[in-house]
Amino acid sequence: MFNIVLVEPEIPQNTGNIVRTCHATGCRLHLVRPLGFEVSDRYLKRAGLDYWDEVEIFYYDGFSELETAFPSARFWYFTTKGLNRHCDVNFKDGDFLVFGKETKGLPEELLLKNRENCLRIPMIGETRSLNLSNSVAIAVYEGLRQLDFCGFKTEGQLHNLNW
Repeated sequence: MFNIVLVEPEIPQNTGNIVRTCHATGCRLHLVRPLGFEVSDRYLKRAGLDYWDEVEIFYYDGFSELETAFPSARFWYFTTKGLNRHCDVNFKDGDFLVFGKETKGLPEELLLKNRENCLRIPMIGETRSLNLSNSVAIAVYEGLRQLDFCGFKTEGQLHNLNW
């Protein structure tokens, strides 16, 4: 499905939650160092539950290493400064959804270099930003909605409940 990229994530619980989202949606996770935690961190493992070993996770020493590994890939950069809303573009299977660190977001030079592919998730008021793991989930599920949840279970299980 999609490739989720976290550039220098700082909070292990967020990354653990994102691992869980990747497991539920079939996404691959790409982590760009430096990480603000050890991958053996108990909070990371707890938030990712037992899904950690079932998700494809790749590590890079810098964003340019990721770009070099996937030269023809399409990257979308999520930022509060984005020109377009996340729901105004057409996502494609295999797209890379890129998110920055919790305290600072993505580096300004990366955003300026990719201005047309910067997306924002709308918010009201003076809110600085959404939680990283929530932002990833919003983006992934918008992309899946656009792809009509291809390959996903579409029927509920309410018929098994005793009303």
